[in-house]
Amino acid sequence: MYSHGSESLIKQAREIQESELQKFYSRLVKQLQVKELGHETVDSLQRLHLILSATKYTRTLPSELQKRLSSLLSSPSEQLQVLSSAVLRETLPLSGQELNYNQDNISQLNSHAAALLLSQTGSRADLSSLCAQLLRSLESRPSEGPSHSLTHTLPILNTILTHSPECLTEDHMTLLSKKLVDWLRYASITQGGGASSGGFFTGPRSRQPVPIAELDGTVSGDFFTVLCVGQGFTEDQWMNVYSFSMLRHWLLTYHSVSNGNTAVDSANRLQLSLSLSHSHSFSNDDRSEVDGSVVSMVSATSSSSRLLPPKERLREKAFQYCQRLIEQSDRKAHKRTDTELQKACLVEAVCILDCVCVEDTSLVYRAFPCIKALFGRLSSDLSFARVMLPLAQFYLNHGEMAAVDCECVWKLVIGRFPAELFNDPFLAHELLRFLRLNLESLQLRVPQYTRSFPNLLKLLAWDSPAVVDDFVDLLPSLVTAGTAVELLHTLLDLPCLSATLVLQLRSTCLPISEPGGRGLLSLDAFRSPSYRGLFLFLLRGEAGSGDTIDRLSTLHELLAEAADWPRVIQCSQTVPVLLHIFFNKVIMVADKKLLAHLILVQLERSSLLLNIPNYIKEIHRVFSCHLLRLCELHPSLVVDQSHELLEFAGTTANVYSKEEIYTHVVWVLGEYLSVSCDSRCSVKLITSCFEALEAVLFEITSSAPPPGAGHPAPRVVTTLMSALAKLASRSHDLIPRVSLFLSKLRTVARGGSVAWCSNEEDLVAIVTRGEELWSLLKAPGVAQSVLTPPLHVTTPQWHRDTNVAMPLRLRALTSLTHSQ
Repeated sequence: MYSHGSESLIKQAREIQESELQKFYSRLVKQLQVKELGHETVDSLQRLHLILSATKYTRTLPSELQKRLSSLLSSPSEQLQVLSSAVLRETLPLSGQELNYNQDNISQLNSHAAALLLSQTGSRADLSSLCAQLLRSLESRPSEGPSHSLTHTLPILNTILTHSPECLTEDHMTLLSKKLVDWLRYASITQGGGASSGGFFTGPRSRQPVPIAELDGTVSGDFFTVLCVGQGFTEDQWMNVYSFSMLRHWLLTYHSVSNGNTAVDSANRLQLSLSLSHSHSFSNDDRSEVDGSVVSMVSATSSSSRLLPPKERLREKAFQYCQRLIEQSDRKAHKRTDTELQKACLVEAVCILDCVCVEDTSLVYRAFPCIKALFGRLSSDLSFARVMLPLAQFYLNHGEMAAVDCECVWKLVIGRFPAELFNDPFLAHELLRFLRLNLESLQLRVPQYTRSFPNLLKLLAWDSPAVVDDFVDLLPSLVTAGTAVELLHTLLDLPCLSATLVLQLRSTCLPISEPGGRGLLSLDAFRSPSYRGLFLFLLRGEAGSGDTIDRLSTLHELLAEAADWPRVIQCSQTVPVLLHIFFNKVIMVADKKLLAHLILVQLERSSLLLNIPNYIKEIHRVFSCHLLRLCELHPSLVVDQSHELLEFAGTTANVYSKEEIYTHVVWVLGEYLSVSCDSRCSVKLITSCFEALEAVLFEITSSAPPPGAGHPAPRVVTTLMSALAKLASRSHDLIPRVSLFLSKLRTVARGGSVAWCSNEEDLVAIVTRGEELWSLLKAPGVAQSVLTPPLHVTTPQWHRDTNVAMPLRLRALTSLTHSQ
């Protein structure tokens, strides 16, 4: 894990003696007393951190050293801040010094000092006290402290809210909401940092305030936001940026923590909200109005906003701020980084609008015109795909209330995005997270969702390891009675889909191979019109065009060279997991007819799978497991599908190529082809099944295996023998035939080695099973009781039967054990 040198340093740090450590402490204190700290001090601090962190025991530093380290937290060197904070977090604080920041120096906190301070808070009371000090520092005037005093306060408060939101009182929340309103809406609209208006005679006295600018270079005519630019920024403009970054978190926290009645004056709030949306008059009290400025419609607010309580007023200002951001995002940015900033701000702005509309539904009608215009502007540009997900969330949450048609949104989000951007890992993660968080709403309100699995599974086919956990949660919601069969085929064809997606991307960037040249045969097939229909079916965007295709074997031949592609192999490894989830869900939603169809699909697809190492074997294992489960839940399925099951079990080739599923099909026939499971089970049906299995058993035990095939597995042979014995016990006319075969088997085995079994121990086990069955069949009545036991024997409930002594004995034993 570590290099030899690193292990040596760690070992030295752990084995340092106490006397040597005390000398090191003293030497470090002397180094810290110097005004200018050099590289030697930095090296000593790094060594001290290694010594403290290399052991599981927490040490206490000398008081003088701890004070010196604490003073470094306000050092102008960030490296010293980081080192001192890291060292102090590894030590125990001095007694009574856990919270040594008071109102005088709380404003000097930086992020590293704050991390230390938060790590030392031992109770909710400490956090509440720290919050009170931080909030009081927000009320101070800029002239009362350093110029950087407030910039670290909001991040600290945001951290506290994340871990313990209940430590804030109602007064704290009201105060912070008021401050957020001031910073968001009334920040300076001139550039900071002494920006000059230019000119030949420019000097300190001739510098005039320069207004902030938009991203396209024009002068801003409205209030300051994070999308305004300038050569420098004032402190309140920085606080505007900080406020916006924590606004959504604060709104959610305020909404959940506040214990006040959320329905207070709801009618008044609705009236005020409507007046805000319809009024275009300007308030003399609104400080955002600047003489000569061109004020946008977003800033056209009524004086009624002053009448709102702090919580509602913050909500209103957040609404205006987000609308202004959406307006600014339509401007052409000069820099690429600014374009990315616009996208990030759009995501956050739409999320905040969704948040405030959830809290106050009267804002939905004011927000939707802006949201619809934004969607119409961005929907044709796939580079804004990640912005569309918050828009889709807004439509999902509020579209029904506003009576808005959302079909175009879902065609884009679950239609175009997976189909065209399946290779974008960030979008895939966010899209699947959006689907997981809104599963119930999507199933109720978006009928296209359950039919979109061919598209959504492209994300899994492209990058299976990264998204398989998401599909473990999503897949059950996609399984319905109408989609089950097609979904099963699609899951089995996932490796083919993975290969097809690779070919789709390669076909756009690789030249068409020349005749006789070396190229991918599968890529040529993908481009060929003759096979285009096969690949288009795999790339379909919606279910309903058919369960599968007729020429699957042809498709597998075309994609044979893709069987060793890493992406295809990774995809194939996730299919068994998803099949288990599929079958666990389908038994809850499917009727008996659908389950019978699924059994047929398993039998059919067991021979129609892409030839990937271990893939076919794993799929057969999953099929076998769930075939038993389906027949156990509904034994009559064996009679319903007896023709197909007998056809599968009567094919000798399946013994060698499909050992796992063949063994379970034979076991199912022997176990559930009985009158006790289904009254329709006739003697004729039992006899036909017996004859089919008998022919297979005779064939595999009377001759060597075909060329290229291995010996039949002993389990297959013993399962066939047991199935024949079970069927003969239900139709006694068949007992002589079974007995004759078993006696011949014993005679042949005594003669030495046989061609169909190379292992002597396996042969002994097979003969032993044959002798046991032969002995049972000598007494037909006993054989039927053992091989086909009645229901009350296989599922006993003796502990509940009042006619036997078992319940009495259990109660007696219970009373004895409890009395002890």
